[in-house]
Amino acid sequence: MHTKKYFEEVNKVASLIDVNAIEKLASELVALRQREGRLFLLGVGGSAANCSHAVNDFRKLCGIEAYTPVDNVSELTARTNDEGWDTVFAAWLRTSKANENDAVFVFSVGGGNVEKNVSANLVYALKEAKSRGMKVFGVVGRDGGYTKQVGDAVVVIPTVEQSRITPHTEAFHAVVWHCLVSHPDLQQIATKW
Repeated sequence: MHTKKYFEEVNKVASLIDVNAIEKLASELVALRQREGRLFLLGVGGSAANCSHAVNDFRKLCGIEAYTPVDNVSELTARTNDEGWDTVFAAWLRTSKANENDAVFVFSVGGGNVEKNVSANLVYALKEAKSRGMKVFGVVGRDGGYTKQVGDAVVVIPTVEQSRITPHTEAFHAVVWHCLVSHPDLQQIATKW
């Protein structure tokens, strides 16, 4: 039965996830808030939707100034139309005057790979971030891609079933960020329920 197998896979992902990597990410986010840095969340597709939700949680529950370019469809599509999809996030970081106090947080299934032309916009954004002295955080799947290669604190969602890498990774984006925003070192405002 599909549902039983799917939830067995979810259980396996949860049992294999690197909890120390999540704790490191929590510590980095505490340091970001202490230095009054901003958190810029980047993702495409379902990961973009996760960025919007996570921005709310980091701002409301943790008191971290957080933004995502995917919340501004007008700017995103204007930049895509005029400058190209590959550079939309890098250009947005430049306009935001991102600096060494800030951090980029990537939600991605593959983490970005220019050679395979998969989420190249994330790769160019991370190159921009590194050139500005920013920290790079992420929750990614597969082997972590470029995000894992250059990241300061990156959680890689374990692959337990090749045919379901995307659903498990995107689901665990939410599991990890909800773990973070409810972390006693980060959460400042209690949830209503």
